Amino acid sequence: MSDDTQRVAAAWGRIETWLREHAAASAELLRPPAGEADIAAAEVAMGVELPAALAAWYRVHDGVDEGHGSGILPSGMTMLPLADLVDEYRIRTRDWEREAGILPFARTAGGTWSGWYVDARRGEPSYGGLGHWSVDGGDDLYPLGQGSWPLVDWLEEIAAALEDGRCLHRPDGMDDRHDWPVLTGSQGLAWIDPRDPRLFPNGMIKLDGPR
Repeated sequence: MSDDTQRVAAAWGRIETWLREHAAASAELLRPPAGEADIAAAEVAMGVELPAALAAWYRVHDGVDEGHGSGILPSGMTMLPLADLVDEYRIRTRDWEREAGILPFARTAGGTWSGWYVDARRGEPSYGGLGHWSVDGGDDLYPLGQGSWPLVDWLEEIAAALEDGRCLHRPDGMDDRHDWPVLTGSQGLAWIDPRDPRLFPNGMIKLDGPR
């Protein structure tokens, strides 16, 4: 088992433990693991090998079902099942004529216009790194202009942010204060800007320290 595989399993184990203790509605949406045959079939369908960290993540859960609390990733994104990842990738490369090797593994919960991706272009300095995609805005590494944030490091930071009750600390030293984890009144996890009253209705609880 590679170091990335072990780290992903450990990080996601921490996230899942936190969800089951504090955000049951979100925990219930986690899908069963993807099998090796499912991962291999997805790679063949796309013609791209999943980076080790992304493959390891799918071995833990094959994405998240839609529903209240599905936006468990920063910026309110939901992790796509492998079948949906393949569909998104085909749309990108066929209809949008986007570069091959950019894997859109997440999108806004309930939406189709933007999401997170992992760079699967072997040989690129950003290989295995996190990026943000949008239909009309293109693909950009995240944090913008700061190089690559490895997927496994991002997952470990998500786990730490939930456990500590805070926003993410980005690798460039900045805090994502516009993107804070909150609990909904129906036991779901969401990430919003709590300074905007339009996004922070009554019943939401901003995480502000360990729970």
